[in-house]
Amino acid sequence: MLIVDSQIHIWRNGQMSAHHRQVPTYSIDDALAEMREAGVDCAVLHPPSSLGEAVNAYAVEAVRLHPARFCILGHFDLQSPERERIVANWRQRPGMLGFRFTFSRPHEKSWWTDGSLDWFWAACEREDLRVGLLASGENMAVLATIAERHPGLKLHIDHLGRGGGGRGVKDDAVFANLDEMLALAKYSNVAVKMSGAPSYSTGPYPYKNIHAYLRRIFEAFGPDRCFWGTDITRMPCTYRQCVTMFTEELPWLKGRDLERVMGTAVVDWLGWKRPAPA
Repeated sequence: MLIVDSQIHIWRNGQMSAHHRQVPTYSIDDALAEMREAGVDCAVLHPPSSLGEAVNAYAVEAVRLHPARFCILGHFDLQSPERERIVANWRQRPGMLGFRFTFSRPHEKSWWTDGSLDWFWAACEREDLRVGLLASGENMAVLATIAERHPGLKLHIDHLGRGGGGRGVKDDAVFANLDEMLALAKYSNVAVKMSGAPSYSTGPYPYKNIHAYLRRIFEAFGPDRCFWGTDITRMPCTYRQCVTMFTEELPWLKGRDLERVMGTAVVDWLGWKRPAPA
């Protein structure tokens, strides 16, 4: 079974946010070593936006060295005077299949609703570039509007739609507004990364108290629009446990459905033409 992590970060000589490992470098080789030990075949790289645009280049280096192991959802300055040209030429860099944005800085939060990104959604739809977003409850209504206006634009929601690891809300409380995200399942161009699941439970492995929420998400979006992943550098368990939580501990996830969620669905969604491993 092909196992593809739908989100990891790599970086060098940088300071990640406090909920990630506080190491100056999490290198290409570090990631490959952990992936190998956990039985993960390949991963989608998300250059950390907090470390600036230069981290895109390190992700490109990873793809050049290991094209069967990595692809990229990168980022850039959405207010750049060259922004339209940047989007049009995005695929010229190896491994770049689209974008991932968090809109977490104060001046970015209004971008959800003020129309300043209308050009971006249209450009990505035109160029067939995927867009991943760190969206949570308050963003779901506008995300629905974007999906409806741009039916050719493939959007996916990070981290179960729970808004990332910095909020500290867990267990039942973090899923209180789950219905707002599930409502987006009616849009065939919206998918969900089931990444970071262990971080939303205060219980022990295999985090059974959140399994029912995972099942609701899966039943709403289906096996072709749910993507397993980790964001491994902020997980409270081992990489292997992130894998086995899904492959061994969810009895309702099996057969083709399991294969889709664990890897083949995200490869198809991104349009990743993986070369054969060396």
